[in-house]
Amino acid sequence: MSQQQTHLVHRKLDIGVQKVPKQDAGDRIQNWDETYLGFDLNAAKIEAQRCIQCPSAPCQEACPVSNDIPGAFALIEEGDILGAADIFRETSNLPEMCGRLCPQESLCEGSCVVGFAIRPDGHAEPAVTIGKLESFCTDFQRRELDGYPRPKYSAASTGRSIGIIGSGPAGLAVAEILALDGHSCTVFEFWPEPGGVLVYGIPNFKMRKQIVDDYIEYLEGLGIAFKCGVYVGRDITVDEMLDGEFDAVFLGTGAGVGNELGIEGENLTGVHRATDFLVRGNLEPDQLPENLRDVLAKPRNVAVIGGGDTSMDCVRTAMRLGAENVTCVYRRTEAEMLGRAEERINAREEGVNFDMLTAPLRIIGDESGQVTGVECQRMELGEPDDSGRRRPVPIEGSEFVIEADTVAIAIGYGADPVVPKTTEGLNATGKDLIEIDGSGRTSRKGVFAGGDNVNGADLVVTALADGRRAAEAISEYFSTLD
Repeated sequence: MSQQQTHLVHRKLDIGVQKVPKQDAGDRIQNWDETYLGFDLNAAKIEAQRCIQCPSAPCQEACPVSNDIPGAFALIEEGDILGAADIFRETSNLPEMCGRLCPQESLCEGSCVVGFAIRPDGHAEPAVTIGKLESFCTDFQRRELDGYPRPKYSAASTGRSIGIIGSGPAGLAVAEILALDGHSCTVFEFWPEPGGVLVYGIPNFKMRKQIVDDYIEYLEGLGIAFKCGVYVGRDITVDEMLDGEFDAVFLGTGAGVGNELGIEGENLTGVHRATDFLVRGNLEPDQLPENLRDVLAKPRNVAVIGGGDTSMDCVRTAMRLGAENVTCVYRRTEAEMLGRAEERINAREEGVNFDMLTAPLRIIGDESGQVTGVECQRMELGEPDDSGRRRPVPIEGSEFVIEADTVAIAIGYGADPVVPKTTEGLNATGKDLIEIDGSGRTSRKGVFAGGDNVNGADLVVTALADGRRAAEAISEYFSTLD
């Protein structure tokens, strides 16, 4: 590195991180708007200047879709925000969403050299705020263009058609890529509206629904058809789809079956699976299936069981529903929690209590069947388990009760077994996860899969990456049919 380059790097390392403004905690629990207000143009340009343009680009290596982060930030630094957005869109179908939802601290930002660099005066600075810059420039682009950027040319129809099951990140990526290639795409969705987990699993305060709505409108403009309220495997099978109008099928059904605690009282009134609690709290009744349209009773004391990101979604939703006391119950310590630290920070700011090293024993109810509390037991950490985290061990005689009129169970998700069990020749594991090769091909000819129904409950960006790989494999498969 030349002396001039070294000087430039040192100058960049001296730039302090630009704080991303967010709503005051007292204000934001009174609304459902996004917590983070985002960068303005000047702050975004300064933050982008902090990128030292590493030749090896470890941030790009850590990104599941290999976003050219340094390339985009060089353009932001110059003020070419639209060009930067285009760079993100070259490798990602959902950059404004990934910028909000990815755990950047364990992916791109976790590999950012700026966060590790030793400065001459010894002070440290955080990594470049990659996620917030990604959402900034793509939001900026949509405002400037009044919507998602449209393709310059329309591909001629190939005459090939695909049925896409699930409208989450994997399914939407497959649909967009194949539609742009001229293939006919029909997306089937269980929920009443398209968007899958992006609509029915992400609270409004993390990502406003308008972003997804606008994306769906863009996809419809590409000719993609959405059929909602269809439960594939019951209303129609994959075999019937292949025997009918479709040349191929993509399975992007996710992992939406909430795990159970297996303790007494889970069926009491006021006890909810995490997804049911979240969708009833965050969406309008007409966006939900009929069995979920009853408005949630205003809670007073809420206990949320679990310590991941879904748990944080639940506790923060409970605060916005007007609960007086909200407690996150977790059987290990915060050091073992798998979710994002920023979500726990936001929850604490909003008044959520954390009861660590605490495990539920049973859920208690009154004579009418209404939940009144959760009997718990204190834990201590023992030896590591198979996950590498220290195993929680009960402390004898430490039982106590947390008062609660509402309980949300957020202890992870499994895949739906219906599609694997109703599809001839489709191999799946004992956990109903569909088996694929490295490109998304399943054991059934013409059937492809990707996302959480393959990996187990995972990230939006890993599902997106799976969808992009599968789309390429599907195009190759279509070429063999000509």
